Amino acid sequence: MRITQGCFSFLPDLTDAQITSQAQYCIEQGWALGIEYTDDPHPRNTYWEMWELPMFDLADAAGVVRELVACRQAHPEKYIRINAFDSTHGWETVRMSFIVNRPAREPELVLTRQEGPGRNQIYAMTVRPAS
Repeated sequence: MRITQGCFSFLPDLTDAQITSQAQYCIEQGWALGIEYTDDPHPRNTYWEMWELPMFDLADAAGVVRELVACRQAHPEKYIRINAFDSTHGWETVRMSFIVNRPAREPELVLTRQEGPGRNQIYAMTVRPAS
């Protein structure tokens, strides 16, 4: 199963050159970049672990790529994403987020449904570890 979260998630994995191009685009927009990682890809898990500090005032994407390489070396079997934050309105808004690393075997998300009172349907999503 392939986890689909963020921009480009329905496309094949981005190459390093494509990641660099996207990071450069974000920098040209004036957005700060951050790298995060997790082993829990549940859609409601919005709080991934932050890799280093967010990167402000970058001139080119080389700094982002350097940190991405270090994060991949430290966490090769985790999900890693790049987030682009726009602070032009006085608060940080995520403008772009995309996965740049996946584990070799991805866990499976399972949707279960139960009958509730009054014919209500109760849904729950659980993560089944990769086998």
